[in-house]
Amino acid sequence: MVMTQDSIELVTAARSGDRRALARLISIVEEQRPAASAVLGELFRSTGQARVVGLTGAPGSGKSTLSDLLIAQLRTDGDHVAVIAVDPSSPFTGGAILGDRIRMQDHITDPGVYIRSMASRGHLGGMSAAAPKVVTVLDGVGFRQILIETVGVGQAEVEVVGEADTTIVVVNPGWGDAVQANKAGLLEIADIFVVNKADRPGVRETVRDLNQMLDLGSAREWRPPIIETVATKGQGASDLASALDEHSAYLGTDGRLETKRSERLEATMRSAVALAAVERMANAQDSTGYRAALSKVTERQLDPWSAAQSLVEGLD
Repeated sequence: MVMTQDSIELVTAARSGDRRALARLISIVEEQRPAASAVLGELFRSTGQARVVGLTGAPGSGKSTLSDLLIAQLRTDGDHVAVIAVDPSSPFTGGAILGDRIRMQDHITDPGVYIRSMASRGHLGGMSAAAPKVVTVLDGVGFRQILIETVGVGQAEVEVVGEADTTIVVVNPGWGDAVQANKAGLLEIADIFVVNKADRPGVRETVRDLNQMLDLGSAREWRPPIIETVATKGQGASDLASALDEHSAYLGTDGRLETKRSERLEATMRSAVALAAVERMANAQDSTGYRAALSKVTERQLDPWSAAQSLVEGLD
């Protein structure tokens, strides 16, 4: 699609630091408005420059407070930081319950920080389905540090690893024994472990369990460091920032970062193709062919799977 004059002006304004223009661009792509394809197409050509950091962990582990701490540390280095805070959805409006954003109030007035709350809208994996598009917008307008904070997740909900260059997994003292550590799929995605609330009892045992998990697991070129933080007191920020820099340096050797980002883009394209097919089929449900196939299925002349295959082939 061709960019409209209004979209061109929004992109230009957002790149110059206009936060209202940026908010409007994000709303366009998040809500799949008519201009979304053109906006994403324009901005995508400028992407690939930002470091994307995912931050995930169980509910109550202190992810939002840790994000707040990390923002402050990155700002001391002069970096502009964008945050995507994926919140649970309101059961009444479907919008985001803004718990994460409330915990980052110290940065709301900082022109070098942009925080966007997004509703998960029931999307599994602790993420929002629109999050990859929003990352594209933020990267495309010039942010070089992007944090994605997920909804509190469990063992299987690890989608953030597919969107981030570096994934931080947050746990707390007393989180579980070594057996649980080896079971937890969430922990297998970590590039960095953070033991937050490290002023509580059980820190030593938690660090021991994490190290045992790493020792017993398959060999990895990158061994995730374990960083102790007390986010509410500002402790551990510099150690975490150093660990992020070390992982970025690791990714920067032997083409690892390029490979990871290429795999991410391929996965994004596969998802986009699947979504486009679903939407096209949904639009075709009033077609003569669909109704005829459905009639055969209800009369048990044709099974649903064969009917679906013939309908998909008919889309070509």
